Amino acid sequence: MLVPGLLYIAIFHYAPMFGLVIAFQDYKVFKGVTGSAFVGFDNFVYLFKAPQFLTAMKNTFIIAAYKIIFGFPVPILLALLINEVRFLIFKRSVQTILYLPHFLSWIVMSGLLFNFLTEQGPINKLIKLTGQKAIFFFSDEIYFRTILVLSDIWKEMGWNAIIYLAALTVVSHEMYEAAKIDGATRLQCMLRISLPSIMPVIMIMLLLRMGSILNVGFEQVFNLYNPMLYGVGDIIDTYVYRIGVLENKFHLSAAAGMFKSVIACIMVITTYYFLEKVEEK
Repeated sequence: MLVPGLLYIAIFHYAPMFGLVIAFQDYKVFKGVTGSAFVGFDNFVYLFKAPQFLTAMKNTFIIAAYKIIFGFPVPILLALLINEVRFLIFKRSVQTILYLPHFLSWIVMSGLLFNFLTEQGPINKLIKLTGQKAIFFFSDEIYFRTILVLSDIWKEMGWNAIIYLAALTVVSHEMYEAAKIDGATRLQCMLRISLPSIMPVIMIMLLLRMGSILNVGFEQVFNLYNPMLYGVGDIIDTYVYRIGVLENKFHLSAAAGMFKSVIACIMVITTYYFLEKVEEK
């Protein structure tokens, strides 16, 4: 049963790693990997001297931090709240409504956001009713990161809550009954029983999230940003797309991608070490 999964990983994840050699070459498409000149770490030096890459790297870390700080706890809280709902029809209806945005592509989601946040959209109409001037959300750097984080939470919170809801189903009902006999409220049961019971799952999900910390959503950013927002919205993935696909500088894009992977590996190891120490306590 493991063979198909192992073959997939070997073919599509490990075999392409041979292409990392491009990051150390002055890669030319027609010469290929074997014919392109070896330049050592020159591509990395060039990247770290390029202001655009440094801006993209800074934006990537900031947006990733925002998404973890504000976005990671939301599915946990949502799962705890849904778990407390006793009216089954209402519970399933809420779950379905919250899951639906996950199945919409970022192209569709960006279209919805543009319609909501344009000058003639409902948000600006409400702002005008208060006597204020319309806000140009997609041309002002102040609002862009907030839009990214909130739209990501809106799209993914219902889907991410499924794992925590599944973990809550195995919590013994006897624990809740014993707590109620002792006079515990529903809030106390949630904080003292439900939350500690799913803490191992939360730790695993945090570890996985840290492994992809620099994957802050290429499709989301690419469909929402524009050149006026590069200062706060340009991330490593969009930078790699521009220099690799649009400018045909594959060696620089490979170097940037390799740098991102190394940072992700370091974050996984660091997070695992930290969580291991916390679990020991």
